[in-house]
Amino acid sequence: MKTILFALIAASSLSACVVQPARVKLRSPIVLEPVVVEPVYDDHYHRGGGFCPPGQAKKGRC
Repeated sequence: MKTILFALIAASSLSACVVQPARVKLRSPIVLEPVVVEPVYDDHYHRGGGFCPPGQAKKGRC
């Protein structure tokens, strides 16, 4: 009798459990625009006829 009572209590306690699947919210992807940073050449360092990096003279920056 005790085993039947224990089995009924165990079965009723397990039947009250509810298993729910994981909830996943989908959203649209975030698109990041590429940022282009152009270097700023300061002519202050190049005016005195000092060092001019290779390729910069051809571009007219020295």
